[in-house]
Amino acid sequence: MRKEVVGPSQLFSMIVLFEFGTALVVPIGLESGRAVWLSILMALPGGVVLYLIYNDLYRQFPGLTISGYTQKILGKAIGWPLSLLYIPVLLFNSSRNLREAGDLLISASYDRTPILIITSIMVIAVMFILNKGIEVYARTAEIYFWIMMIMGVICNFVVIAAGLVDFKHLFPLQIKDLRDALSSAYPSIWIFPFGELVCVTTILPFFSKVNKAKRVGVTAVILSGLLLTITHMVEISVLGEDMYSRAAFPIYTTITLVNVANFIQRLDALVILTLIIGVFFKMSIYSFAATVITADLFKVKDYRRVVVPVCVVVLFCSFVSAENYSSHLNEGKEFLKYILPVLCAYIPMFLFVVHHIRKRFGWYD
Repeated sequence: MRKEVVGPSQLFSMIVLFEFGTALVVPIGLESGRAVWLSILMALPGGVVLYLIYNDLYRQFPGLTISGYTQKILGKAIGWPLSLLYIPVLLFNSSRNLREAGDLLISASYDRTPILIITSIMVIAVMFILNKGIEVYARTAEIYFWIMMIMGVICNFVVIAAGLVDFKHLFPLQIKDLRDALSSAYPSIWIFPFGELVCVTTILPFFSKVNKAKRVGVTAVILSGLLLTITHMVEISVLGEDMYSRAAFPIYTTITLVNVANFIQRLDALVILTLIIGVFFKMSIYSFAATVITADLFKVKDYRRVVVPVCVVVLFCSFVSAENYSSHLNEGKEFLKYILPVLCAYIPMFLFVVHHIRKRFGWYD
């Protein structure tokens, strides 16, 4: 079988779409109030540093995923069970993205459609694309990247043209706002969405040009961070701090207010499409990472044989994880605070330090 490869522009597109995911739609960094856009900018350098760590480990162990080089660095006795911890976390996060998509679609347009039907359709689409392989998936991401960019330009243009933007909701910023922005940036926004890029460690072994992984990834992280900053800045400038914090989906609330000359209005379909695309790519990359790590740990030659079981578990978890959307959000806060930082940041940083110590003193066999 021909080895699947991912090109630079395809990796770039996947990272940007993954970073967008639900971060475009749901409110983030609520602790920082009106300075949430500043929190994203503050967290961006930390996100770049995390990617550089992922990339360095990839360069040191080309062809291996995070589960592979964890066992190389720490030994199989420690590395195998530690790698195993990633699987339930990846599955749970994938199911959370699926749940958020289902809830928005039901609250926006499909209030009479059972959530099982909506989420099942999305899961079937993910099964289909992952069974086609990472190369086909990457080409699909390359196409949808430009669709997302075009929709983003249209949405921001009509919001500004409608005269909804009020910079009084953004400024002035006081010292307290800056402190709140920093506390919100680390670790909250640093991990969501930037730290979630730990999933990319399962994609990098398929990258065709090793020397370009650093430049492509860093550029993608910076671009996605800046676009997220602009998006949430526009949302707050339109809705204000209070409404932004209370809205389940601020971008949807913002776009429903658009009315240009009583002609251009009802553009919420663009937001729904944005959510569907973002969740599809974020959920599928989470599912892909879970399948690749599972295949690696349990010696399955073709990761595609694991796709269906993984996606079925994701669908099941999206129902049992929380009773309602409020519980879903509260559960997510605890998960983001205590579990994600360990797997997305602390373990990769620990692996980075241990590897370079062992390499420096020649402690590898």
